[in-house]
Amino acid sequence: MIRVVVADDQALLRGSFKVLVDSEPDLEVVGEAGTGVEAVSVVLEQRPDVVLMDVRMPEMDGIEATRRIRDVARVLVVTMFDLDAYVYDALRAGASGFLLKDTPPADLLAAIRVVASGEALLAPTVTRRLIEEFTRIPAQPRVKGLDGVTEREREVLVLIARGLSNGEIAAELQVTLATVKTHITRLLAKLEARDRAQLVIAAYESGLVSAAG
Repeated sequence: MIRVVVADDQALLRGSFKVLVDSEPDLEVVGEAGTGVEAVSVVLEQRPDVVLMDVRMPEMDGIEATRRIRDVARVLVVTMFDLDAYVYDALRAGASGFLLKDTPPADLLAAIRVVASGEALLAPTVTRRLIEEFTRIPAQPRVKGLDGVTEREREVLVLIARGLSNGEIAAELQVTLATVKTHITRLLAKLEARDRAQLVIAAYESGLVSAAG
């Protein structure tokens, strides 16, 4: 059972999300929050697997709330605002996914399962804007850089940053799916990344990938 907390300042929308999520046999809403402060409190109490997090909420916005709970639960940001700054800030804060509120219900349910499994998920329009944002902001090399990353792992990291799935990476590199998963596990450990979204950030901030590359 995947346990979910819904955080949104609109009661009607929270209720709609709850009905939708609870309609699935493997999903369950274990808490709701109408402000960022409530979201942090509920998550720390319930320890859910996934949080559906709105960006604009009273008392504390969803970005700061995400930053405070990122080590407790995986966050899927669901917002009406398809803006560069929100995407970048949400991922930097530790979000594992970013969807717009006009996402079809079936896609939202699938996204919850994807994020709960440890993958990262971005809406297609968000991915394009994210690349534009990284292009606008000068590369910020990490202190650790990619010194401990092998050449093959760098290749995998580049493909992850370009949005390829594990299966597509396996086909591109002509290796097995198990091999790709092993490389990703090692990348997560070496770069101290929590999930795929943070690997994308590492690829861009290290200068390994650019929008042109």
